[in-house]
Amino acid sequence: MNFKAKKRLGQHFLIDKNIVRKIVNSFAPSENDLIVEIGPGKGILTEELIKHSQNLILVEIDTELFKELQQKFTGIKIINRDILECDFSTDFFQNKYRLIGNLPYYITSQILFKIFDNYKSVTDVLIMIQKEVAERIVARPSTKEYGILSVFAQFYSNPVILFNVSKNVFRPKPEIDSSIIHLKIKNEIPLNKIEEEAFRKIVKTAFNQRRKTLKNSLQNLFNENEIVRKEKFFALDFDFSKRSENLSLDDFIYLAKNFTRIN
Repeated sequence: MNFKAKKRLGQHFLIDKNIVRKIVNSFAPSENDLIVEIGPGKGILTEELIKHSQNLILVEIDTELFKELQQKFTGIKIINRDILECDFSTDFFQNKYRLIGNLPYYITSQILFKIFDNYKSVTDVLIMIQKEVAERIVARPSTKEYGILSVFAQFYSNPVILFNVSKNVFRPKPEIDSSIIHLKIKNEIPLNKIEEEAFRKIVKTAFNQRRKTLKNSLQNLFNENEIVRKEKFFALDFDFSKRSENLSLDDFIYLAKNFTRIN
């Protein structure tokens, strides 16, 4: 098939089978695993995965590639849809599943946030992403890379960068290098549903004005009728002169728990 990569879909196809084997060996699939592959493209990773498990679901947005995959991998469920439009609880059955894939750079963060929204359904994630995004995911407080994605990723999972991949093993060749990162999704989080919503709101609000102190940025958590509640919140035994980038994961958890307790 004479296929031309579509720039609008961020298509860069891995061509090095040694890297493919290294990825699958790191993922260590077993025959009983339910595996969802995001963006299989021409199926180079699928070919290796299928040696370990037939229990695969492929999600491919490109209709041309979808048809090629159907011919190549009979008997496997293949979904021709944007992963962001998939219902993680119904499209992938109601079992727990593992996620793997080479993510398009331009929607990496959106896909990750969707995974975190559905963390209860996912066992783990092994993905190839832009190197600088991988570095943001594992970043520590008080670094320029540390941000919303870092806090969310470390709240819902234990992320580890496994190895880097040169841009020279893709066609067409991208402008930057990639990283393989593994996220072991946590079975439980230390917050209830209401506290989790507060956690997300606080993290986003704080980092949306990351150069401001928390005393200023977190004012936006309250409306004009919540004067007493706001005063109680800022009276907590906490240093609100810090900026969002200086807070640890535990700090954000502390603020979320107390935010919901104050009335």
